[in-house]
Amino acid sequence: MQRIAVLGAGAWGTTYAKVLADAGRDVVLWARKPELAETIGREHVNPDRLPDVRLPDNLTSTSDASAALADAEAVVLAVPSQHLRENLAKWAPLLPAGVTLVSLAKGVELHTLKRMSEVITEVAGVPEHQVAVVSGPNLAREIADRQPTATVIACTDHERAVELQHASTTGYFRPYTNTDLVGCELGGACKNVIALSCGIAVGMGLGANTVATLITRGLAETTRLGAQLGAHPLTFSGLAGLGDLVATCSSSLSRNRTFGELLGKGKSIAEAQEAAHGQVAEGVKSCSSIRDLAVRHGVEMPITEVVHRICHDGGDPRELGADLIGRKTKPER
Repeated sequence: MQRIAVLGAGAWGTTYAKVLADAGRDVVLWARKPELAETIGREHVNPDRLPDVRLPDNLTSTSDASAALADAEAVVLAVPSQHLRENLAKWAPLLPAGVTLVSLAKGVELHTLKRMSEVITEVAGVPEHQVAVVSGPNLAREIADRQPTATVIACTDHERAVELQHASTTGYFRPYTNTDLVGCELGGACKNVIALSCGIAVGMGLGANTVATLITRGLAETTRLGAQLGAHPLTFSGLAGLGDLVATCSSSLSRNRTFGELLGKGKSIAEAQEAAHGQVAEGVKSCSSIRDLAVRHGVEMPITEVVHRICHDGGDPRELGADLIGRKTKPER
């Protein structure tokens, strides 16, 4: 696995492209805007997302998807979850036969309630074993700065996961493999919603006890959903579960955590979006699809329900927080 295309030049797409290049791969990064692609190719920097990070010389860039995909041995899909379907529909006819498709997106599609690997297999017309996901405590800024971190590469085809593992291993980035695709995807999607709840709590002036409670009980409801959908419960105690959850709920670099803080301080979604330079956190959308997925499968997810009501029903965080803590007592599980 030597030539790899990364489609999407956001912070995480650019960072993972850098990881692959640092691991010695020939990487082409596709950017939607031609001027951005030209700048990355000429100056080896992404001024929109990582303006002070020098990108390796073996990382090139283009805005031509067909050029990016030509002869690629792996294709990394680095677009937001709710935009994956529309973009992949354009790219699907250009994909090389048998190519490994790698999802970086962490979410559940609205309306269809499909995980990203399910969207990929449907739109690209490929079998599940051809799809891998990367998930873990992977804050882009820290990895771009070469701070040590680990991740999980999940694929039902273990050998394919190992190939991608070798292609992604550097002195600062350590990938593990896992065949539990469902668990790794759900862990990555649900943690965004729990991070929103932690940010809301911090914005309300609440402390470490509350945040720890939300992290722990958020992990419990994520695990319940995963087990119902066929995931292995132990996956959620690993990097794609607890690891990703702790990083996203604790760091100021987390868009979901910081967006939640704005909501907790009383800002509306529109006001928070404006303060976040026009960007909406992934969990704002995923809280609805994950809630609906839980309802479909009869799984109780009270924190996710509260986040949905705050984000989409105009719910008051203080009132809903009181309702959450005042729920009927029961054994921990």
